[in-house]
Amino acid sequence: MNAELLEHPGLHDLPGLLVSLGVGLLIGLERERNPTSRAGLRTCGLVATLGAVCALIARQTAAPWIIAVGLLIVGVMMIAAYRTHPDSDDPGTTSVIALLLCFGFGVMINLGLRTPAVIMSILTTLLLYFKPELQSLSRSLTRNDLNSILQFAVLSLVILPVLPNLDMGPYAALNPAQIWWMVVLISGVSLTGYAALRYFGQQRGAPLLGIFGGLASSTATTLIFSRHARSEPRLASLALVVILIANLIVPLRLGMLTAVVQPGVLPALLPILGGGFLGGTLVAFYAWRSLENGHGLPQLELRNPTELRTAITFGVVYGLVLMCSAALSDVAGAAGLYVVALISGLTDVDAITLSSLRLFGQNKLGAEQTATAILIAQLANLSFKLGIVGIVGGRTLARGAVTGFIAVAAGSLAGWALLHFAHIP
Repeated sequence: MNAELLEHPGLHDLPGLLVSLGVGLLIGLERERNPTSRAGLRTCGLVATLGAVCALIARQTAAPWIIAVGLLIVGVMMIAAYRTHPDSDDPGTTSVIALLLCFGFGVMINLGLRTPAVIMSILTTLLLYFKPELQSLSRSLTRNDLNSILQFAVLSLVILPVLPNLDMGPYAALNPAQIWWMVVLISGVSLTGYAALRYFGQQRGAPLLGIFGGLASSTATTLIFSRHARSEPRLASLALVVILIANLIVPLRLGMLTAVVQPGVLPALLPILGGGFLGGTLVAFYAWRSLENGHGLPQLELRNPTELRTAITFGVVYGLVLMCSAALSDVAGAAGLYVVALISGLTDVDAITLSSLRLFGQNKLGAEQTATAILIAQLANLSFKLGIVGIVGGRTLARGAVTGFIAVAAGSLAGWALLHFAHIP
């Protein structure tokens, strides 16, 4: 819109009014598809505009009660419409709430909250539109699934906000709020994989099972499918593909964690993670193409990743690794951190990765040193998992897995060499 036109007295509020109208029309477009709804395209657009007008009048007259009166009138009108012409198929609850939200979004936009109002209006429309899919998903949830969701809510919305955000302990390495934020982050990533396995099912092929299993827990996936390969030799090829793909997800997972926690490390870390992912992908793709079919996959039973005991265990491990990393890096420099990375990376690559990223954030490590510590932990973790495959799955499975694991390690080392010789800061 022409800037000179907007400078005209009385027109500087026009963009907010137009955005409010657009938000109402967006929600109304979805409601119009429902033949039983009393509020459609025009009604939602007008109500959102009414909210904007009420907000403008309230602001100009310093009378905020006007907004409350407007909201009350809209609600009473909609309830009256449904009481006058009741419909057993549609009691009107959703449409009433949607219309009240239209009014509220219009108010928000004209009180300076345009961005959150627009975002929430889009999410509201999606929530209304995908009603059948959401109903189907809700019916498919088991009691354990609901437990997982509720437990994650407790971890993130109940425990996290009340923890003190203070550095304490030796070397000021322990921050309760920061440690628990890492617990929530890891639990969230694992819950995503767990939920994907439940939603998509486990009979859709080895690649999907490997991807979601790797997100939930690559170590658990490796152990479980090694057992399946031992008990059912005919499934060894399928188990191998699942294991290889699950461990390919580890570099992606580490890259995702780094992007969230310390994106400044990504330029130094991406060559390592990218090299490992590329090398492993070539072997995994060849193994997958060699399969005759993807049927007969066994069930992958994973432990609930959001259990309080699991979360506390990870928090304790992360805190210990963080304290040891801070102490050894202070005493022996980067070499001390590398020792911790080698030991802790054997069983848990996430804890040392997050510890290294925190030290980088405290300016105790450079980006290249942080990337090297993560590389050492990743190689140690691959060695540990290869031992699991050999001991639990047997020699045949181990011979197939060693090629893929070596490809990941070689690609990661090649990326590290490129990083080292290029002297990326």
